[in-house]
Amino acid sequence: MKAAPDPLQALQARLQHRFADPALLQRALTHRSFSADHNERLEFLGDSVLGLGVAHMLYQALGSGAEGDLSRLRAQLVRQDSLHRLALDLGLPALLRLGDGEMRSGGERRPSILADALEAIIGAVYLDGGHAVADALVRRLFEQVEISPAMSAAAKDAKTALQEWLQGRKMALPAYEVMRVLGAAHRQTFEVRCRVAEKGLEALGQGASRRAAEQAAATAMLQLLQRTGT
Repeated sequence: MKAAPDPLQALQARLQHRFADPALLQRALTHRSFSADHNERLEFLGDSVLGLGVAHMLYQALGSGAEGDLSRLRAQLVRQDSLHRLALDLGLPALLRLGDGEMRSGGERRPSILADALEAIIGAVYLDGGHAVADALVRRLFEQVEISPAMSAAAKDAKTALQEWLQGRKMALPAYEVMRVLGAAHRQTFEVRCRVAEKGLEALGQGASRRAAEQAAATAMLQLLQRTGT
């Protein structure tokens, strides 16, 4: 009987990088709930490597882009939901090492855990192969993303887009209010209300931080304005 392929070997094939030190990859996939030898330091490193790699891509592709536009585009590309989708494409949920509690609560599908693990993998590749190898990985991860000047407008965050929409119609800025905070202190979820008084409209958004919840509420408000045709 043919032996089943080793999952970590298969992941390395997808990453197109063979680790000289496989322990680095194992650590990158280890959540703090599983072991004291977890991936948070690698995540810290990988976040910087990822940011630099994406910034380099944007600098090369958008030679006339303004600094503000480039910053918004980078934030768009490295935000949690983008990294979550990439982690799913790499098959990371089945490879994560999680504690029993996290496993029971579905942690292997949680966007924040998967995004962190992907950043940790980038950090591990950087330590194992150097900057050029890690930069090449970042480029491969984003090779399906078409980078063009038109992305600048699309990358504008929801709060900015909503503010400009209202200002263009001579309306007052929206009001944001934290309605409640759910969960334990180390894993809080914020619920924020966005209110456009002149339209009498309200929308709710949730996120792992107040800022993220405000962005979600602004997105919901923009969608509401589009549906009501105002």
